[in-house]
Amino acid sequence: MYQFFVEPGQIQGNKVIITGKDVNHMKNVLRMKPGEEISVLSGADGKEYRCGICSLSEDEVICEVRFVREEGVELPSKIYLFQGLPKADKMEWIIQKAVELGVYEIIPVAVKRAVVKLDAGKAKNKVSRWQGIAEAAAKQSKRGMIPKVQNVMSFKEAIAYSRMAKTRLIPYELAEGMDKTREIISGLKPGEDIAVFIGPEGGFAEEEIEDAVREGIIPITLGKRILRTETAGMTVLSIIMYHLEQ
Repeated sequence: MYQFFVEPGQIQGNKVIITGKDVNHMKNVLRMKPGEEISVLSGADGKEYRCGICSLSEDEVICEVRFVREEGVELPSKIYLFQGLPKADKMEWIIQKAVELGVYEIIPVAVKRAVVKLDAGKAKNKVSRWQGIAEAAAKQSKRGMIPKVQNVMSFKEAIAYSRMAKTRLIPYELAEGMDKTREIISGLKPGEDIAVFIGPEGGFAEEEIEDAVREGIIPITLGKRILRTETAGMTVLSIIMYHLEQ
């Protein structure tokens, strides 16, 4: 069954009005017809609306709500992934997999050892593309909302932005042993926001780790092996998802 996201205002009683780029996709790519059933989510209330297509025009698709599934699919905590800019197209893969694992928001971070340097114009185009990848991954994995990809931040800006989270973690190869990591993960409570900082290929600079620690961000270890940037983030998210999933 195909899934579509709408704004809350597009759900009007027992009717759902789909507009924008999805209209062309439904009509001309999927060649959908009246009577077919689709899944609609607004991301606002966590509900899934199962709808039947009533009509398709050039500008909108009108659907009728058949039933509403109250049970949400989202994790009980919001996880913010602060990802140091990686090389090549790794960021696209990271965003796709992070969305599948339940991340709430992805924040690209320009750190000292990042090879990739983006000017304002390139960064804007990249973020637009990354957001599209997040939306596609959300649809594929049947998420209840589309995780937002924020504009690229400096490390200082990222630390400030992360202050909304109850627990903030930063994997670091010189952190204490796995017992401390297990203790921290087991202490995570549903409903508490979590921030995870992941460095690029070269890792974080020592002064960045020092700044993070001064801010109350907790260094953790992910084991005895050195993980690639695209592996480290998925490892942390997988562990947290397993712990929080209800």
